Amino acid sequence: MWGLRAYIKPYWKFVVLGPLFMIFEVFFDLLQPRLAAHIVNFGVVLRDYSVIERTGIAMFAVTLLSLITGVGCNLFASRASQNLGADIREALFTKIQTFSFENMDKFQTGSLITRMTNDVVQVQNLMQIMLQGLVRSPSLLIGSVVMALLMNVKLGLILLGTLIVLIAVLAVLIRYSSPLFAGVQAKLDAVNTRIQENLAGIRVVKAFVRSDYETKRFREVNREYTHISIKAARFIALNSPIVTLIMNACLVVILLYGGNLVWDSSVQVGDLVAFVNYVVQVLSSLLMVSGLLMNVSQANVSARRIQEVLLTKPRIASEGMAVENATAIPAEHVKFQNVAFAYAGSQDDRSLVLRDICLEARRGETVALIGATGSGKSTLVQLLPRLYDVTSGSIAIDGRDLRELPLAALRSSIGMIMQESFLFTGTIRDNIAFGKPDATQEEIEAAAAAAQAHDFIAKLPEGYHTLLGQKGVNLSGGQKQRISIARALLVKPSILIMDDSTSALDLATEQRLRTALSALTRDSITFLIAQRISSVMAAQKIIVLDEGVIAGSGTHEELLASCAVYQDIYRSQYGREEAPYVHRPSIQSATGE
Repeated sequence: MWGLRAYIKPYWKFVVLGPLFMIFEVFFDLLQPRLAAHIVNFGVVLRDYSVIERTGIAMFAVTLLSLITGVGCNLFASRASQNLGADIREALFTKIQTFSFENMDKFQTGSLITRMTNDVVQVQNLMQIMLQGLVRSPSLLIGSVVMALLMNVKLGLILLGTLIVLIAVLAVLIRYSSPLFAGVQAKLDAVNTRIQENLAGIRVVKAFVRSDYETKRFREVNREYTHISIKAARFIALNSPIVTLIMNACLVVILLYGGNLVWDSSVQVGDLVAFVNYVVQVLSSLLMVSGLLMNVSQANVSARRIQEVLLTKPRIASEGMAVENATAIPAEHVKFQNVAFAYAGSQDDRSLVLRDICLEARRGETVALIGATGSGKSTLVQLLPRLYDVTSGSIAIDGRDLRELPLAALRSSIGMIMQESFLFTGTIRDNIAFGKPDATQEEIEAAAAAAQAHDFIAKLPEGYHTLLGQKGVNLSGGQKQRISIARALLVKPSILIMDDSTSALDLATEQRLRTALSALTRDSITFLIAQRISSVMAAQKIIVLDEGVIAGSGTHEELLASCAVYQDIYRSQYGREEAPYVHRPSIQSATGE
C-alpha cells in the first residue's frame, strides 16, 4: 500500500478528517462505561433517581455525538477510498495504453482485467477500512485497556496478559495466510483468462461442438481457484472464533475474580460492570483489528500486483506518446536493413522468426508479401509501426531509424488494417472515424465508398448511425473488413499496411477495391499481405517469405520464372495445367521436371 501513497495525496483532507472524526467517536464510546458505572454506583445502589436521570441524559447526548462523528468519518472515508480506486483504475488503464505488444504478451489479458477490477477493489476497501477501523480499533483497544487499568490494576493485568496471547495467535495466522492470498489472485487470473478466451471464441466453440471440452477446462481452473480460496478462507474463519474464545475465557476469569473482589468490598458493583463493558469493547475492537490485519495482508498482495503493472516500463517508448495532434511523417522511402526478430525470451538464432530481411519501398509503390502460414509476414509489417522492435538490424524511413522518430508521429503516419477486423461498440460512423474523430460526413462517406462499404451501409435502417454490437457482431466478416479498410483510408496515411484484409471479400468486390485503392494510394507506400496470388499480381514488388527469410523478390512474372516457392504457391492455387509459365525452361530446370 505504501507504494500507492501518491494516489492518496490528492485526498489528504479526507484522509485527515476521517480519522479525526473517528477519534472523537472513540472518545465518546469510552465515556459510556464510566457513565454506566456512575449510574449503578450512585443511582441504582443508592436509589437516587435524579442521578439516574441526569446521567441517562448525558449518556444519550454522548451517544448522539458518537453517531454524528461516526457518520462524518464514514463519509470522508468513502470519499477518499472511492476516489483512490477510480484514480488507480484510470492510472492502470492509461499505463496499459503505453504497453508494447511485448508487454501485453507478458501480462495476459485476464490478469490485467483482474488487476483493474478485483485487485483495485481490494485496495479500495482496505483504504475505507483503514480510515475507519485503523483508527477506531487500535484507539478503542488501547483506550479500553488504559481505562480498565485505571479502574483496577489486578483485573487490568488479566486483560493485558490475554491480549499478549491473542497478538501471538494472530501473528501466526497472518504469517501463514499471506502467501495463500497471493495464490488466490494468481488462480483468479487463470479463471478470468479462461473466461475471456472462451467468450471471445464462443462461435468457434459452438461451431466445433466443443462446449463440453471448454466446460471441462474451465472446471479445472475454477476448482483450483476454489481449492486455494477455501484454504485462505479457513485462516480467515479461524480468526473470529479464536479471538472470541480467548476473550470470553478472559471475561469468565474477570467475572469470577471480580465477583470475589465485590464480595470483599474491594471493588464496587458499578466498577465491575464498567470493567466488563471495557472487556467487551476490547473484544469487539480485537475482532476488528484481526479482520483489518487479514485485509491488510490480502490487499498488500493486490497492491503489489497493481504496482507491478504501474512500474513496468514500456518496451517501446518515446517522447510525446499522445497521438492527438501528432504531425504525420510524409514517408518517401522505407528500408529494411538486415532485420532479424525473435519474440521475448527466445532470442537465439534457432528461435528467430525473421532473419536477414532486406527490402526497400518507395512512395507510390505497392510491396506485396506472400508465403506459407507462419512464414513471418504479419510479424514483418508489425515492426514498421513499432508494435515490436527489431532484435537486430534496422528499419528506416527517409534515412531515419524508426527508433529515432516520435512514436505518435510514426504511428499517425501509418494506416494499418489487421488480419482480424476489430470494431468497437458504437456507430459505424464512429468506427470509421476512429483515427480521425473530426472527419466530416463527406470524408467518411468517401472513405467508405473507396472501401466498397458505402452501398451496404446506406441500405441499413440507420445508415452510418447504425449501432454495432461488441466486435461488430451484427455485421458479416466481409462488411467488417470493409469498415476496417475505410477506417485506415480516412486518415490518408503515408504508409498503408493491409494484413490479409480482403480474405473475406469475393473476387469481384476485391477487384473494385483494388481499383479504388490504386487511385488513393498513389502518394503512399503500400505493404500488402495476401494469401491469394490474384491479390498480389499487380504489385510492383512481391516478396516471398519462407520460414522467416526472403525466398524471392520481384514482379509476378519474374518470380514465376525464378522462385520455386512462388511457383509452388501458384500451382497450389491455379493448378499445373492452368499455369502458362510452368513450361518455361527455367522453371523446368528449377523444379527438376
